[in-house]
Amino acid sequence: MKKLHNLIMVAVLSTATHITQAQVEESQRTLAFNQAIHLAQKNDPWLLANQHQQQSLVSLSLAAKTNPDPKLSIAFANLPTNGFDFSQEGMTQFKVGLSQTFARGKSLTIKHSQLLLASQQYPLQRQDRKNQLAVTVGTLWLDLYRVQQSIALINENYGLFEQLAQVAEASYSSALGKTRQQDIVRAQLELTRLEDKLNQLELEQDHYHGMLTRWLSNLSLRESDQASFIKPILTVDNKLPKLELVNSKLVYQASSELDKIALLFSQHPSVKALDKKIAASGKGIELAEQKYQPQWGVNASYGYRADDLLGNSRADLFSVGLVLDLPIFTENKQDHEVKAAVSQTQAIKTEKLLLLKQLISTFTSAKGRLLRLQERQNLYKERLLPQISDQAQASLTAYTNDDGDFAEVVRARIAQLNSQIDFLDINVKQQQVILEINYLFAVSAINKQQEHNYAY
Repeated sequence: MKKLHNLIMVAVLSTATHITQAQVEESQRTLAFNQAIHLAQKNDPWLLANQHQQQSLVSLSLAAKTNPDPKLSIAFANLPTNGFDFSQEGMTQFKVGLSQTFARGKSLTIKHSQLLLASQQYPLQRQDRKNQLAVTVGTLWLDLYRVQQSIALINENYGLFEQLAQVAEASYSSALGKTRQQDIVRAQLELTRLEDKLNQLELEQDHYHGMLTRWLSNLSLRESDQASFIKPILTVDNKLPKLELVNSKLVYQASSELDKIALLFSQHPSVKALDKKIAASGKGIELAEQKYQPQWGVNASYGYRADDLLGNSRADLFSVGLVLDLPIFTENKQDHEVKAAVSQTQAIKTEKLLLLKQLISTFTSAKGRLLRLQERQNLYKERLLPQISDQAQASLTAYTNDDGDFAEVVRARIAQLNSQIDFLDINVKQQQVILEINYLFAVSAINKQQEHNYAY
């Protein structure tokens, strides 16, 4: 039995050496956590489109301050139809006119402010988009990390199970111990199950790799550059990042104050963007109210008259006038337009309220999951993993001393492997939940000076 014990220990050592070499090969080309987020934010076409949308509104706001262009008219007036002689009649004239209309009340200034306020939501949207990308890509990176580390753990134990199967066959053939044929079948069965588990994990790996490629690839690259660009994300860094909570004090306090949380979330970029949208909609109410003001315009014309048939000079004519409309039938037009603008503003305010409730709900859920994951993490680290390790070692020792069952050795090793994978899953999920919570507590970094700069 001492010989059998030595064979098993050699199997364990040889497996450890195999994993070390695999880790060296795996680390040759890796994608770091922060690098993945940076690439996703750099190559996101949505951010560029959002910038163009903002520039469009800023340009429209500048154009909105300008009155309509004046209108020039040129005409021959009162030509006689019996000969079209310009000098036949005294009323005939060559007329040049100019007219100009002006906006109602302060509608130009209000429209300019409305478009400018609407444009200021876009920097906040871009900031929120970058934060969302950090969560999305970070979560995918962590999922790919979990899968690759699970594959590494299975590969680490696969060699051990192969050696156990070989030892069982050797023991059964030489009758060194009480190994039975069913022990050999059990060992082969567990190897088959590990192969199936590896296939499942490799399927997940391909899925997460494809999802990461979607966010990290830059479609503007040439085809030759595209291949070399995607290549590094085949493997992620084998070190799990340790993310810090942005507002750990609020997360870990016994009872969360909803008013305090709502106040913090009111500084979230997505909420601030809605504030800008509400402000712009409020300007829409003012703009609708300006339609109660009359729209007026001026016109002037100069009429040139030719000499009469006797050669006498005729005086040229000059006309000037004022035009305005009278908004006196307002019940079916202006009143309803103001009501529509008010309702639109209230709808956006409701949208903001719903967003705050959603952020609070998401925080409550994420906080509960984080606390439960930390409890499980401590349970695994302090009790479960050591106990399973002791059980595996005890079953192996009993078997090598011809006082245990081979099936128990296999079960203990499978339980140890599963617990290691579960502990890995807990650690990864903990970092993913921290990503979600940090997104919720992201505050707006756009101050008034930056808003002024965005407005050119």
